[in-house]
Order: sequence, then structure tokens, then C-alpha cells
Amino acid sequence: MEFFLSKIGLKFAAINLKKSMVLLFEPLKIRDVTLKNRMVVSPMCQYSSVDGFANDWHLVHLGSRAVGGAGLVFTEATAVSAEGRITPDDLGIWKNEHILFLKKIVDFLKQSGAVTGIQLAHAGRKASHSSPWKGRAPLTKEQNAWQTVAPSSIPFKESDPVPKEMSVEEIKKLVKDFGSAAQRAIQAGFEVFEIHAAHGYLINEFLSPISNQREDEYGGSFENRIRLLLEIVEEMRGIINEGTPLFVRISATDWVKEGWDENDSVKLAKILKQHGVDVIDCSSGGNSSEQKIAVGPLYQVPFSEKIKKETGILTAAVGMITTAEEGEEILKAKKADLIVMARQFLREPYFPLHAAKELGVDLQWPSQYERAK
Repeated sequence: MEFFLSKIGLKFAAINLKKSMVLLFEPLKIRDVTLKNRMVVSPMCQYSSVDGFANDWHLVHLGSRAVGGAGLVFTEATAVSAEGRITPDDLGIWKNEHILFLKKIVDFLKQSGAVTGIQLAHAGRKASHSSPWKGRAPLTKEQNAWQTVAPSSIPFKESDPVPKEMSVEEIKKLVKDFGSAAQRAIQAGFEVFEIHAAHGYLINEFLSPISNQREDEYGGSFENRIRLLLEIVEEMRGIINEGTPLFVRISATDWVKEGWDENDSVKLAKILKQHGVDVIDCSSGGNSSEQKIAVGPLYQVPFSEKIKKETGILTAAVGMITTAEEGEEILKAKKADLIVMARQFLREPYFPLHAAKELGVDLQWPSQYERAK
């Protein structure tokens, strides 16, 4: 009998050990903020704002992912200026009036157990377009199009309007716009900040030699092309609390010859780490209409793995990660520290609750839903 009970004890110990080894549900402390698990709701444009204001759609969209158990929930790309929007329907934080409803969302996310994140962005030459279900085309004069800006007067596509090359004075103002947006986000209560430097938007345009052909201190050499991003990082680090995590989302490669590549990303990540960036959110592409991407499950994970291993900085993997098993294997292989999901969270708002069941983790459900567990 004693032997039998000892075997039962060993069995339960093994089960508990198995649960403790499920990395997807391991907390992660970044500065003074602790994420309860490694699953992150990626910034996903909703194209559902009027004049940049958040509304009930954003509350329900983001709130349901927090109720579903995500450790960190990001807003969509949130414009630091009206001209920085991709479309007139984008979320914004360029004026104080935007703060109130964002704070309502932040409060609900926190009450639901999620850490709150905001991604600050400027669309650059890819601004002034219509929303996806309205055609994605550049806006016309009748649709109140506005002048787009870029590091150089090079359109994303030949058929696009030519962007205005930014003056140094405009660049300096942009840096301040990011700082002002960060101050408003602090007032709204956000706990994690991300700078959007990917997908062919303005900061990415400055980083890449295919879109940045300036001949001043913001163009030419690698050091000059990363200058804008470093100035924004320094501006925001001087505003947000020392204990607040700062992420940067990058396109690890342009997927074109002579463009930005993964070796540039490693070099950049080393520098960003020295300037107080905590996490590199590793996406790719979006800066060239000539890009050739071999899209498939986990196709961007090698970028987060390379950057993590060669720099020691925390990384986030994103891109066609759709199952709990995939996320767990990425973490176990030390290819990333966070699993960022977009479309899968659209399909499954409660993905973490389902993942816990699949991986044998006894996760606490919201009290209101406990009877369905």
C-alpha cells in the first residue's frame, strides 16, 4: 500500500512538473512589469475610428482578448499625428481628447488581468489611403487626401502619389510628436510602449536604403539611417517611467536585394539594447512592392531567433503562429521570449484558455465563465 501511494505521489509530482515546464504560461518580468504568460495580442488595425477616437468597437475587440487570457494586449498602430494615419479610420493619440476613451479601455483590460500596450506609429508614404474594405487605394482630393511625407520623394508604388521629402525641422517635430503621444498614453494608463518601425511605415522608410536616399545626417550610412529611430527612442525613454518596458517592432528584412536585411537588424538590435529598448518585435517586409516573401507557418521565427542569440535582447516572434504547440516549441528552443499573434486572436479571442487545456495547464477562467470550463 505504501509503495502504491508513493507511486501515486510520484505521478502527481510528474504532472505538476509538466505543468511548471509549460513555458507558454510562464510569467515574464520586463523592468517593473510582469506578464502573466507569453501570449501577446499583436497590434491589428481595425479601421473603425472617427477622427482618431477609440470607441465601443475597440473596447469590445481588445477587451475580449484580455478576458480570453492574453498576457499583453496591444492597441492597433496608433497615429502620433493626423497626417500619420494610414487611413482616415485609424486610431490616434495626437490630441488630449483621445485620452478619455483609451483610459476606459485600459482600465477594463487591467481589470481582466492583461498588461496594456500601445503601439505608436506614423505611416509615412503609406498614409492617406482608404481602408481595406473601401479599396485600399490612395485617397483622392474629393476624399480629403493629405500630403504624405517620407525620408525621400520616392513613392511605395509608381502609381502612388509622390511623398514630400521631410525637412530636418519636420523630422525634429516628428520626434516631439512621438514624445507627446507617449505622454498622453501615460495619462491613459498604458504599461508597455512599442515604436512601430516596420512594414514600410515612416521609421522603416528611414532605416532602409531602398526608401532613404537622403544626403544629410538622416541618410546614407547605416548610422545616419537609424538616427531617427534612436532619437525617438531617446525621446520616449526620457518621458516614460524607468520601470516601463519599451518595445520596437522592426521589419527584420525588406525581402529585396540591396535592401535592409537580418544582419542590419542584428546590428540595430545591439544598439537599441544600449539605448534602453527591452524587446525587439520581429516582423518583416512591407517596404517594397518588389518584395518576394516565402510565406508559411513560422516563416519569421528565424529572425527572432537570430536577433535573440546574437544580441541577448528579448525578442518576440510573430507571423503565422497558430497553435499552442508551435508557441511552446518556439519558447523551448529559445527562438523567442514572447509569442505575438494577430489573425489567430481574431479567430480565437480566447486562445490562451484553449491553449491551457491543450497543454494540460489548470488556468483560472474569469469567474463569469467558470461554469463552462
